Amino acid sequence: MIESGISYAILRPAVLFGKEDILINNIAWFLRKFPVFGVFGDGNYKLQPIYVDDLAKLAVEQGEKTANVIIDAIGPETFTYRELVSEIGMAIGKKRPVVSIPPSIGYLMGLLVGRILKDVTITHDEIEGLMTGLLYTSSPPVGQTRLTDWVKKHSSTVGIHYSSELARRKDRESSYEKL
Repeated sequence: MIESGISYAILRPAVLFGKEDILINNIAWFLRKFPVFGVFGDGNYKLQPIYVDDLAKLAVEQGEKTANVIIDAIGPETFTYRELVSEIGMAIGKKRPVVSIPPSIGYLMGLLVGRILKDVTITHDEIEGLMTGLLYTSSPPVGQTRLTDWVKKHSSTVGIHYSSELARRKDRESSYEKL
């Protein structure tokens, strides 16, 4: 794209959250269903979630411009994974112990739960990307909506139903009905 000579705006979101997201919703679901929550390794790797509406607004703004830009699309808050889980738990009233587990054990537990749910809850690549810092950048935030505020506002609905990644890929209409 860059070599084409056509103007471009490349937006690189780290983690999206909003009404139809999977990650934040399913963290809340696991917190609602299980007495503890396991994080891979120490859980101190960082994430910078951006609200889906903030990303959409940014896309529209950049679409109206002709400048060539690459933007790390991140929100105003940075969390370690451990902090993210704790914040979600407090917001939904399900504060749980967050325990460190080896990534291989976490993957196997995710595989087992995924089979029960008929879904893929986590992959090796997702664990590796999370733990190597792919969801963090030193760029300034471009989103305005704070995840902590959003989760508190939606605490009565976030994580009530499990969001299946596989079901969403197969049938986008009915997979969103429970959200």
